[in-house]
This record gives sequence, structure tokens and C-alpha cells, in this order.
Amino acid sequence: MGAGLPIINTINDLINSGDRILKIEAVVSGTLNFIFSTLSADCPLSETIRLAKEKGYSEPDPRIDLCGKDVLRKLVILARESGYAIELFIPQELFDGTIDEFWAKLPQLDAEFEQRRARVEKEGKRMRFVAKLEDGKASISLAEVDKYHPFYNLQGSNNIILLTTERYKEYPMMIQGYGAGAVWPTGR
Repeated sequence: MGAGLPIINTINDLINSGDRILKIEAVVSGTLNFIFSTLSADCPLSETIRLAKEKGYSEPDPRIDLCGKDVLRKLVILARESGYAIELFIPQELFDGTIDEFWAKLPQLDAEFEQRRARVEKEGKRMRFVAKLEDGKASISLAEVDKYHPFYNLQGSNNIILLTTERYKEYPMMIQGYGAGAVWPTGR
């Protein structure tokens, strides 16, 4: 998770020190962050997904990344580490068909996403795929964040996690770094 970012240890350290996790907000899919950071008037959704695959950020079948299952799994792990009982359920029928059928149908989404991207850009916002845990309830969604939100300037395939705790209530703790495609030093 987070290409080795110190997320789990940090949560455990906070809890072991007597703090309590109140809210987690996170962009924990380097693939999806790359897609939404690259999406532009010149680079439609279908092309950004192809680029993510070509650069090795996505799974060989990018539908695994696009359905949000991986993000939800990561959120479930973070929630459980934080002391919350969260169960995982995603209906399989969301992504039926072959990978070739997926690639053939994907460009049909370009116009809709370009319309949304242009509106979001005009409003001075950016799209981010966000995992959230608050009041024991987990959610994942494509969010629109403004320039004041810590997720706004997140680029490429990086990840970011905000931990709001009893101790870090006014200013959440932020952990940020490489997500998909992180390069490991030799000898690891």
C-alpha cells in the first residue's frame, strides 16, 4: 500500500500512544491518480488509461484498478488498523465481459469525462479518486477538490493519506509519496 509509505506503522504508533483515528481521507491508487492527473482536453480518458498501462502503473487488466476494488481493499485495511470493523463487498457484474470488449467500449466514455473534466477545470477544481473513512463508515468516490485541499496538487502516480485524530484534529497528519511505479533502490 502506498509503495512502502509508513501508513500502517504511523496508525499503529498513533493508537499505541493513546490517540484515536477520527477520519481517514486518502488517494491510494497511483494508477487512478495518474489517470486523473493526466486527463486533459488533449488526452481523453481512454488515452490516459492506455498510458497508465503502457507506463506500467496499471494492472495488466486496468479494469482491476478502475473498479476501485483495490482502493476499497486498502481502505478496509486502514480502517481495521484504526480499530473499525469494515466489511468489503463489490458486485462483480460491474465489469462483465472480456478485456478486448472493455478496450473497444472504453472510448464511449471519453465525451462524458471530457465534459466533466472541462467543468471541473473551469470551477478551479481537480478530480481525485478518494477513499474515506469517517464515523466508522467507508466510501470511495471520484471527488472534485479545490485548490485549498491537500489533494489538489497531487501529481502523477503519487499517493496521499490524511489522518484526522484526536491529537491532529485541526491539522490532519499527512503522509505523501510514491504510489504506482515507485522505483526501489537496488539491493532491496
